[in-house]
Amino acid sequence: MDVPPDNEVLWARALHYTHDDGSPALGGVSLGVAQGEILAVSGPSGSGKTTLLRCLSGLTRVRHGEVWFNSVPVHTLGPLARERLRRDRFGWVDPAPALVPELNVWENTALPLMLRGTSRRRAKVAALEWLERLDIGDLARMRPHRLRQAERQRVCIARALAPSPTVLFADEPTAPLHRADRAHVLRTLTTAARSHGITVVLATHDPGTAAFADRTVAMLDGRCVKTVHLPPVGDTAEGRAACSLSV
Repeated sequence: MDVPPDNEVLWARALHYTHDDGSPALGGVSLGVAQGEILAVSGPSGSGKTTLLRCLSGLTRVRHGEVWFNSVPVHTLGPLARERLRRDRFGWVDPAPALVPELNVWENTALPLMLRGTSRRRAKVAALEWLERLDIGDLARMRPHRLRQAERQRVCIARALAPSPTVLFADEPTAPLHRADRAHVLRTLTTAARSHGITVVLATHDPGTAAFADRTVAMLDGRCVKTVHLPPVGDTAEGRAACSLSV
């Protein structure tokens, strides 16, 4: 068994996964994600993006291959250990916003912190801070049914970031947002991740969303087909055109 590199917080080798109906999802995917890196996994619907994120995060147990988080072999953990890992170290954003209808906005945002044992007062302070960053602080006392879908998704993003996870997995996080909102939300998410040292693994089919990442891994039919290393934000158009490709 290979030992994962020291500088990679996530490391996967030869991941194979087949759905229960026999259809293939992953066909030997290997990749590493550095601490603090923002990685975009791009590709069309059905290319294996979501399955890869689920395997890396422990939501789906790997059937063949290895997944490591730091020195923890995620692929050998049982259900309870994977659940603790997701609760304590990982954050997750789904494409469809899902909130607890009985809780207001700040309570939904603070919920992961309180489940960890954080006091209600401290959890509320952290929740309100993230809601303000995402420009929805004025909605803190509203219930989810009074929010627009785009507002609910911002709450879900704030909820995922509030506990300062080591790794944030985001599966098409801006899908419910209007185009005008996407850039602002993505800029907030990526800026916050960089300032807090949070590693982000982002699944998207949208090139504009992938452009916010440090690196893009393109997938097709369950395999990685190329890696694009993006230049730092603020580079010139000529620099952006000179992105390096490895196929």
